[in-house]
Parts: sequence; C-alpha cells; structure tokens
Amino acid sequence: MPSAFVFYHYFFPDDVVSSVHFSELCSGLAEREWDVTAFPCNRSCRDESKQYSEHETWGDVKIRRIWRPAWRQSSNAGRFLNAAWMLCRWAWLAMARKNHPDVVIIGTDPILSVIIAPVWRFLKPNTRIIHWCFDLYPEAAYADGVLKRRSFFARTLERTLRRSYKACDLVVEIGDCMRERLLRYDSSMPTCTLVPWALSEPVAALPVPQGERQAVFGGTCLGLMYSGNFGRAHSYKDLLDLVRLMRDDGLEIAFSVRGNGERLLRDAVREDDCNIRFIPFAPAEKLEDRLAAADIHIVSLREEWTGTVVPSKFLGALAVGRPVLFCGSPHSAVARWIEKHRVGWVLAAGNAVEIANSLRAFAASPTDIVLMRERCNAVYWQHFSRSVTIDGWDRAARALLRLPRAAQQSCVSPGFSERRNPRQDDSLC
Repeated sequence: MPSAFVFYHYFFPDDVVSSVHFSELCSGLAEREWDVTAFPCNRSCRDESKQYSEHETWGDVKIRRIWRPAWRQSSNAGRFLNAAWMLCRWAWLAMARKNHPDVVIIGTDPILSVIIAPVWRFLKPNTRIIHWCFDLYPEAAYADGVLKRRSFFARTLERTLRRSYKACDLVVEIGDCMRERLLRYDSSMPTCTLVPWALSEPVAALPVPQGERQAVFGGTCLGLMYSGNFGRAHSYKDLLDLVRLMRDDGLEIAFSVRGNGERLLRDAVREDDCNIRFIPFAPAEKLEDRLAAADIHIVSLREEWTGTVVPSKFLGALAVGRPVLFCGSPHSAVARWIEKHRVGWVLAAGNAVEIANSLRAFAASPTDIVLMRERCNAVYWQHFSRSVTIDGWDRAARALLRLPRAAQQSCVSPGFSERRNPRQDDSLC
C-alpha cells in the first residue's frame, strides 16, 4: 500500500471549500488503497479559538494536526505568521527519520506552500513531491496591483519559486491557462490538469423548484444568477451592458454575493436597471434549490487574472445541470471548456449583441433549455466529477511510483453524502 502525506492548512471538519476538497481527496485516495496521513493545523478556519484533536482517524485517513498559535487569519500579520509557522513545521517533518512517505502532496494554503518542496527533495530524495496549485502567486498579486512585477521582492520570489517547482515531480494545475503561466517558470515542468469538483453532485439535472424560482425571479422568462463571492478578481462591466441590452426581453439577473467587490458592483447598478436585483445568501439546506432556480449561472474573471485562479462556480453550475455565461478572457480555461463542451456562452468585450441574440433564441426554445440542462450534467459527470478527478490523482501518483492502479471502488467519502452516477465513464478523465 503506497503512503502519502498531505499538507494543507485546514481539513475536515472545517467546511471551507478548499478544506472539503483536500479532505475528500484524502478519503478518495484511501478508498483506492493508499495509506494517507493529513497534517493540517489544529485551529478552525473561521474561529481561531476553536481547536481540534491533534490525533484523529477519519474513515481510513489519519489526521495529525499541527499545533499553531491562535493568530488571526483575517489579518495580514496573522496570515503571514500562520503561513510561516505551518511551512516551518511541514519542513521539519522531513527531518524525522521515521517519516518516509512515498508521496507528499502540497496545497496552496498557506500561499507559497510549494517553497517547502526543495527541503523535502534534499532530505527525502526518494519521496515523490506533487503540488496541487489552486491559486498562482505572485501572479495573483500582480493582477491585484499589490505587488509590482519588476520589484526586487518579486524577482527574488520568482527565483525561489522556480527552484521550488523544479523540486516537484508533478505540478497539478486546474486549467490550461494556469498551466501556461506555470510553464514560464520551467518549460519542461511536468504538469497535469485535475480540477476541484463540485461539492454537490446530483445524479441528474435538477428540476426547477417553482417556489424558489418565483421568489427569486418572479415571472421572468430567463433568469440569470451570480451566486458566491464577488471580489477584486471578478468583472461586471460587460455583464451589466448585456443585461441593459436585454432589459425589454424578459431577462432578469439576481446577484447573491458578498466580498470586497460587492460595494463596487452595487454602486455600478443604476436606478433604471429594473431587471437587476440583489438577494441574500441561501442557507446551506436551501442551496441546491437556489442554484436550480436559475436558467443560467454567471461566472466572471477579470482578464488580467486569467490563469491565476480558475472559478469553481463553473463546475457547481454544470453539476446541477445549468449552463454558464462566462464573463472574461476567451483564453481562460472556463471559456475553453464552454466552447469545447457547448455548455454556455463566453461574454467578452465587443460581442454583447451576439450573445444577446443567442440568449433570446435560447429563451424562446423550451426544448433547447431541457437539452442544455441534460448536457451540462452529463459533461460534469464525464469530465469533472469527484470520482473522475480522484481516479486521475490515483493514476498520476501511481505512475510516479510505477505502481499498478488499485481496483476500482465506490467513491463514498466518510462524513459526506454518497455521490455516484451509473452514467459515469472512467475512461473520460
């Protein structure tokens, strides 16, 4: 049984999205006959005063939590100190003689966690190192304007990252656009695209909950929804232009958002924008109904952020059987997936009229709406589901170790609901 150490800041029972993904990755690998040990911190993400047991077994996954001071993750100083503490502790694990995992998986929380890779490469040369890159720094800091690309600190950081990526046996990214940025560090870098799956995976496209639909959109013929965080990485100008263009076509858009970009978005909405509304977040038990109430889900990303992050809302929309209107660069991975699998529309500068005409035709054809919902859910299960992605992880890690693949098992994660689909095709990874 091959062994794996997993380094990520937070873990089950934390319900932060990335924590759930790493928790389910660990349980999925354990189901595929891996001996998995996770090393998160002992603090809750949202409440630093809350501590978890330092030694615990969750299903078949061993959890060895690292004690960490209760520095506030919401403050810049606290985030920096927490990152330094966790990276030092993970690096220290490489010095213990008893620690000889076959594989080490390093995440991106804290940011720049990959810089511990050279330490593990030097002290444990027989251990294979895999980095799962969710967010790309310092590129995201360049896009946000908080770090100048040609500054001394930026150049030093890029040199450090170049050595860190070189120490990895595999860098797992979450989209072609991110891989293109990573290869600028080293064109020979071994990479693999494995995306974080949706947390809710219905076995078929969800039907429209009429009560929620009426509450959110009233009697509109085409309902668009943006649900989730709205920060500095998200765009809205082209979207508002499109919505205004279709003001008399029975189109309405509902924003259920929070984040540091919400105020700018609200300020950009005019008094005559009668088909734009803001609604509160849905409670967790109502989330599926909220997502299923929309005809189309909106995903946005500023062009300068392309490749630094890949919006996970795209996968959540496909899972419930809804197409996506993506507002961003045509070179983004989301735009490429939409075009490849025909699961939505890409709104870019200059094509608002074309998109408006396409949406009018879509709204006028109930048959097209039903077929699109079925296509989106099927594409999700064939290419992006939890079981498909973790199968990909199992194959990639075993390939590094030159081990045969484990026997296929059902993908049930302890602590989470069972998600299976008889239409799943394991050959489509």
